[in-house]
Amino acid sequence: MDAKLSPNQGLNITGIGLVSLLGVGLGVTALILDVMAGRLPWLATSLTMPLLLCALISAAVGYWVVPWLCALKAGQVIREDGPQAHLKKAGTPTMGGIFFIPVAAIVACVWSGFDRQVLAVSALTLSYGFIGWLDDWQILRRKSNKGISPKTKLALQVGFAALFCLWLMYSQTNSITSIAFPLGFSLPLGLLFWPFAGFVLVAESNATNLTDGIDGLAGGTVAIAMLALGALTAPTSPELMIFCASISGSCLGFLAHNRNPARVFMGDTGSLALGGALAAVALLTNSLAALFILSGIFFVETLSVMAQVGYYKATKGPDGKGKRLFKMAPLHHHLELSGWSELQVVAVFYIIGAILAVCGFAIGKF
Repeated sequence: MDAKLSPNQGLNITGIGLVSLLGVGLGVTALILDVMAGRLPWLATSLTMPLLLCALISAAVGYWVVPWLCALKAGQVIREDGPQAHLKKAGTPTMGGIFFIPVAAIVACVWSGFDRQVLAVSALTLSYGFIGWLDDWQILRRKSNKGISPKTKLALQVGFAALFCLWLMYSQTNSITSIAFPLGFSLPLGLLFWPFAGFVLVAESNATNLTDGIDGLAGGTVAIAMLALGALTAPTSPELMIFCASISGSCLGFLAHNRNPARVFMGDTGSLALGGALAAVALLTNSLAALFILSGIFFVETLSVMAQVGYYKATKGPDGKGKRLFKMAPLHHHLELSGWSELQVVAVFYIIGAILAVCGFAIGKF
């Protein structure tokens, strides 16, 4: 018996409908969180206003940038060994991160009064966005799926992570050397904390990058995670709350153009930057335990790739070929090849992301 799902089975919604539900859900959630915390939602020091403002600005700027990217012929090169349904996306412009990431960074810096922590996380975010832009540009220039070399990309990621960690080490009054857990428990790492912090920045950035493979997937899941992280950091770091709300809102504005069927892809320019932003805020606020929960989807996507590669190498025979654990990695592509439509995958991941956001927020509060 064929267990595959038909493209529309169990889901009667369009891409714009799904993104609209996400936008309303995040907006209402931000409003409720502001009211519960005693913040006036129409003031700058809230979750609601930065979220809405960045969503509107990013969506508006996109109507100018997307045609410009089309004119530059910045069309995405689609993998031929991927889901066949993706081949029709060839030519869709990429590098969408060049407009919605700067919008969030600029609004957050201005709105926070150029707070030094916001400036630092914005610099890290834009730096990782620059790495992604280099990769996207090389892919477009060569008309292949190979951008800058993996070693070069990793070296740049590690380099910017090291700079951020050095700033964090010497700028904080109370140097962070342990990982905080719920109920007051902490894991002291001493100087080992800093290599671990660099690993978190690089790993989170690459994890969001792997999740970016379906229309609206990375943008929506990061918007959910960022709003939860902003709510979690609000009591102790209201300026970073503004940054998180700005990133979340910019992702929503980007989804106006990236929802299925996408008019533009964020590319590595956007996905690497978003992961860097999540990790940087978590490091500054010592919210790594909550980040692990909030990033559950990105973590599982990364594990699926590692498991696929590991299983293939472990089962490699004399002919040099191994077996595959999944039909294709990351996990969202496996689900597609198993019969799920893109909208089904995105909708389920949004729901899971929302559940993880609630869990991460609750754990972070203990």
